[in-house]
Amino acid sequence: METRTKDADPVRVLDVTSADYRRAFELFLAGTDEKPITHARLSEIVAALPHRRVLLDLGAGDGRTTAYLSRLFDRTIAVEPSAAMREKLRTACPEALVLPEPLDRADPPERGDLVHLSHVLYYVPEADWLGTATRALDWTAPGGTLLVVLQNPESPCMRMAAHFTGVRYDLGRLADRLRERHPEHDYALETLDLHYRSPDLAEAVDVAEFMVNVAELATLDPRPTRADLTAYVQDHFAVPGDGYAIGHTQDMLIIRRA
Repeated sequence: METRTKDADPVRVLDVTSADYRRAFELFLAGTDEKPITHARLSEIVAALPHRRVLLDLGAGDGRTTAYLSRLFDRTIAVEPSAAMREKLRTACPEALVLPEPLDRADPPERGDLVHLSHVLYYVPEADWLGTATRALDWTAPGGTLLVVLQNPESPCMRMAAHFTGVRYDLGRLADRLRERHPEHDYALETLDLHYRSPDLAEAVDVAEFMVNVAELATLDPRPTRADLTAYVQDHFAVPGDGYAIGHTQDMLIIRRA
């Protein structure tokens, strides 16, 4: 019987609790300029708030950004349904109140002066985006800010995901629908130009696999192969003499509640 090579295997569906997901995520964090650039902009947004009593982080993950923001607020409430992520979150933010329920069942005890909904909507059906964002807006204190973060639909990362899965998320559509329903608030849609870089092809492909792990990947039959993904990385992201660079521009929807 012929043994399939790794390159002939389909792209993996990465469970967020798995060691493979954690390794790919750590590779991404090690090679991206996301955290310093994003954190600098978050600091500016926080500085403009009229109050800094409560941070409400929805889908806080492992708590790295939660920990950065929490030092700027009196109290922190974090919602994270993944048990594996909550373990890391509690280590990163031991003073935070951590709620284990999914967003559609969570009931934070206080409204947030900053409500942070970052890279969560990938895991929410697009038909439920408006309801999820409206709930987050309800949890935002008067005069506070709701911040929603997602990949820009035209980023190289999102174009790659669309190439393999047909999915391209667009935060602009959500902004338009929220503005129609809640015109009393102030809306701004910004972009942050971010890049992941690696000198190593195998690592770049591992990170590309992490990037294409949108919810719809699991529904594909057949899924693209590792060889397909490797060829795409070589064709689109190779930097002559300097490894590989994958742009992952982010959209930031900033809603200042009336």
